Amino acid sequence: MQIGISSTLPAPNLHVFQAKRASFKCRQSPLNPLVSSTELTRQHLSNLDKLLQKTNQSDPELEPVTKAPSNGSAQTKGKGLLQGLNLSRIWPEMSAAEEMSPRHLNRLKRLLSKTMEYSPRNNLGSRWREYHGCNDWSGLLDPLDENLRREVIRYGEFVQAAYHGFHSNPAMSTDEAPSSRNVSLPERSYKVTKSLYATSSVGLPKWVDDVAPNLGWMTQRSSWIGFVAVCDDQREIQRMGRRDIVIALRGTATCLEWTENFRAQLVQISESDDPTQKVECGFLSLHKTPGAHVPSLAESVVEEVQRLIEMYRGENLSITITGHSLGAALSLLVADEISSCAPQVPPIAVFSFGGPKVGNKGFVDRLNEKNVKVLRIVNNQDLITKVPGVFIGEGSDSEQQGKRVLENNNPWAYSHVGTELLVDTKMSPYLKLNADMACCHDLEAYLHLVDGFLSMDCPFRSNAKRSLAKLIHYQKSNVKQLYTHKALCSNLERRDSFSIPI
Repeated sequence: MQIGISSTLPAPNLHVFQAKRASFKCRQSPLNPLVSSTELTRQHLSNLDKLLQKTNQSDPELEPVTKAPSNGSAQTKGKGLLQGLNLSRIWPEMSAAEEMSPRHLNRLKRLLSKTMEYSPRNNLGSRWREYHGCNDWSGLLDPLDENLRREVIRYGEFVQAAYHGFHSNPAMSTDEAPSSRNVSLPERSYKVTKSLYATSSVGLPKWVDDVAPNLGWMTQRSSWIGFVAVCDDQREIQRMGRRDIVIALRGTATCLEWTENFRAQLVQISESDDPTQKVECGFLSLHKTPGAHVPSLAESVVEEVQRLIEMYRGENLSITITGHSLGAALSLLVADEISSCAPQVPPIAVFSFGGPKVGNKGFVDRLNEKNVKVLRIVNNQDLITKVPGVFIGEGSDSEQQGKRVLENNNPWAYSHVGTELLVDTKMSPYLKLNADMACCHDLEAYLHLVDGFLSMDCPFRSNAKRSLAKLIHYQKSNVKQLYTHKALCSNLERRDSFSIPI
C-alpha cells in the first residue's frame, strides 16, 4: 500500500520513514483499512509516534516542506506531524449512543456552551405555505423535517421572550395606562409592534395585598402576557417567502391566572350562534375581559392585526400565533378571533407547546371551518396536555353519534384541536427517566426535545444542536448527574457567569 506522506514530513524525518516503511507493510500496518484490530492499531500508531519524534541529522540537499517552530519541542513536532497524517480517518465511526456519552468531551463541551446553534436556515421559498400548515404538516412530522424543526424552535423562543418580558417587570400600575416596554426578541429581523395584556374577571380580597404588599403583582387583575411582532428584514422576508406576523403568549404566571385555569366549565362562545360551540370559561374570561386601563386581549389583537394587514396590503403575509401552557390555550381563542377580523385574512397557523384542551368538538369544527391550522407540540409525560375534562375519542358512526349528544349536554366534554407532534421526556439521553411534572411541562425542555426528535423510530438524534446550558439552569434536578457535574466543572452553574440568551 502506498502512503502519500512525503508532502507532510520534513526532510530530516523523510528518509528515516522511507527506510522503515517496508517493515510496516510486512507487519500488516493498521493503515490498511482491512485490518480492524484496535489493539494492533494502537501499537503501530505508538511506534509511528516514537519514530517521528526522533532527532536526525538533516540532509542539506533536501528542502524541508514544512518548517517546525524553532522553539518547539520534539514532542510538539511529532504531534503536528501526526495531525498532518490525518490518521483519525482509520478509526470507525461512533454510534449515536457513544456520541451522546459524557465521555466524549468535545461534543459535550459544545452542548454545554452558552452559544446557541441552530439547524440550517434554509430558504423556504415557494414551500412556506406547506411549513405553515396548509396540508396539516403531512409528511413533515415523522421523520421531522429539518426546516420545520427550526421553525418550531424559533417560534418557541418567541414565547421565551414573552416570559422574559413579563418577569423582568411583572408589576402594573392600577392608576394609569402601562408604558411601552422593551422586549428582547430572539431574532433581529422582527420588531415588536404591540404589547398585549390579559385581565381576569375575578379578583382576590384586598387583605391579600395588605398581608403581602411585595407580591402585589401576583394578585393584579391585568398583566402583560405577550406581544405582536412583524418581520421587518427584507432578506428574511425573501428567505421565508412572505412577511410573517407573530403573536407570542406566555403561560400562567399570576395567582388570578391560576384561578381562571380552574374555571373549567364549558361556556358558549359569545360571537357564535351555534350553542354547541363551547370553550373553557376561564380561558374565555382572560381573552375577553378588559382592564381598567387596557383593552381586552381580543380587542388588542384584532386592532393590531387589522392595522398590519392594511399597512402591508399587497404583500404575501402570514399570521403565526405561538404560546405555551395558558398561552397555548389563548392562542386558539386569538386565532378564532382574528380569522374573521378582515375581508381577506392571511393564512393563520398556531404552534402551541404543552397546551391544555380548550373547547369541545363544536369549537374544533369551528376552527376547521375557518381554516385555522394548529400544530400542537405535546410531551407524552406532560399531564397539562390531558386536562381539563374528558377526551372524546374515535369510534364507529353510532358511537360518534352518541358521543356528539354527550358533547352537547356535558360541560366536561373537551376535545383537542389540530395536528399533534408527540415528543417524550424519556427519550432524551440527558433527562432523568423519572423527571418531575415541572420538567415535563417546562418550555425549555420542550424545545430540547423538539431539537432532538428525529422520528418515532429514532426519537432523539445524535447530532442535536441545542445547548444544554438553559436546560441545566432551569431543570438541574431533572438532568442526569453526569451532565450536571460536567456543567459544574465548566462553571455553567455560577450565576455571575450565566446569562439567558433569548
